[in-house]
Amino acid sequence: MIKFKNSEITPENIYKNRRNFIKKFGLTAGSIFLSQNLNFSANAAPKNEDLKLTEYRYITTYNNYYEFGTGKSDPVERSEKFKTTPWDIIIDGEVENPLKLSIEEINTMFPSEERIYKLRCVEGWSMVIPWLGFPLNKILNKVSPTSKAKFVKFVSILDPEQMIGQRFPILDWPYKEGLRIDEAMHDLTILVTGLYGKKLPNQNGSPLRLMVPWKYGFKSAKAIVNIKLVEKMPTSSWMKASPKEYGFYSNVNPTVDHPRWSQATERVIGEGIISPRIPTTMFNGYGDEVASLYAGMDLKKYF
Repeated sequence: MIKFKNSEITPENIYKNRRNFIKKFGLTAGSIFLSQNLNFSANAAPKNEDLKLTEYRYITTYNNYYEFGTGKSDPVERSEKFKTTPWDIIIDGEVENPLKLSIEEINTMFPSEERIYKLRCVEGWSMVIPWLGFPLNKILNKVSPTSKAKFVKFVSILDPEQMIGQRFPILDWPYKEGLRIDEAMHDLTILVTGLYGKKLPNQNGSPLRLMVPWKYGFKSAKAIVNIKLVEKMPTSSWMKASPKEYGFYSNVNPTVDHPRWSQATERVIGEGIISPRIPTTMFNGYGDEVASLYAGMDLKKYF
């Protein structure tokens, strides 16, 4: 396991002190976030829960990133030399102004802000992470989607030379994910560039990953190289691998079990030797913001 020097990690006490300002940061209310100058979201509202941040060491050493292997420690152990520069992202498809941007241009054009989001994995574990990122809708607005743009497809890098997991047919590489256009344009949906005040580590999806906090973690594509607006619903990698287990929407829903396990509770990573299990909340706690996106839909059918 890679050991991090203290100088390479933002002190956690800084973040814990910040949280004294927002003791109950509103998982139901949604996007409680702090910008880097400590301005608070006008939509931030306190809630009954007070979930503490997951420690940096757990966030960066307990990962699902099959491009580097299927073990939880494989990403941190195998991604240290993964090259993320130069790196270009193409935004195209059903748009009026397609773009090709370097990661440096993206960082300049779209300054990151801190957003504290809970990550819920389909396997039944969760973390609370201080992400750095910006709303996906900012970059989508730049390319001006056409009326045919109904969905957004995300494609990760294909590089089996660097990513040992891609040498095996675990999934249909490169990794692909998708959102409906209204989901992609929602203010809670962000492109992530860092966490804990630092550059995004390789094992967490550097240099650019998606984060959709009301969906299971596998929806959040890592190491993105293409964002394509399309007319027809894209087939994601996990949908193709196991369509009965992984649906397109993948909203956190405690009433819809995975075929092989319950989703009613989740294990909190980093909470002692035996991590406690807590009840899973609908839409991961962000229902006040996103439930309207699915009005009238059968969420057991469209899982």
